[in-house]
Amino acid sequence: MYLALDVHYKTNYAKSVGLTFLTKKDEIPQERYVAIIKDVAPYQPGEFYKRELPCLLEIITKIDLDQIDAILVDGHVYVDNDGHYGLGGYLYEALQNKVPIIGVAKRGFYANSKTVKEVFRGQSKNPLHISAIGIDLKSAAQFIHDMHGNHRHPTLLKALDTITKSE
Repeated sequence: MYLALDVHYKTNYAKSVGLTFLTKKDEIPQERYVAIIKDVAPYQPGEFYKRELPCLLEIITKIDLDQIDAILVDGHVYVDNDGHYGLGGYLYEALQNKVPIIGVAKRGFYANSKTVKEVFRGQSKNPLHISAIGIDLKSAAQFIHDMHGNHRHPTLLKALDTITKSE
């Protein structure tokens, strides 16, 4: 089973959502998990993970991680080519390196071009920027490429984004 996570920040709180699914070809999630986080850390440039990580962990506490083969996050595993962690790397570390993390980012960083693989889906001219830890990068990129949907964003990741942003 796989878990996809995302967070959206509202005026006074954050909404964190997780969707579980069985295969990369699933178009409907198995389960949906939602958490409202009232005390959200302020945004700190260069340290976004300090704000987002607690929100993701709030969802993870509701899930049996022994059942999860990999976690997909909206963001990067590495922020540079030297292996400095982004959100995905910090999540991997917080989970004691037990669950592979696949970062799916809409934008690339100039500094991490060697730690990501661009994936083009559907007819989109814009790639998704895939990074990974605990799983081979090529396999992670292929997984995202093969997920259900004919557009840049896989069906379940688009659904996750919509749920996260809804009231």
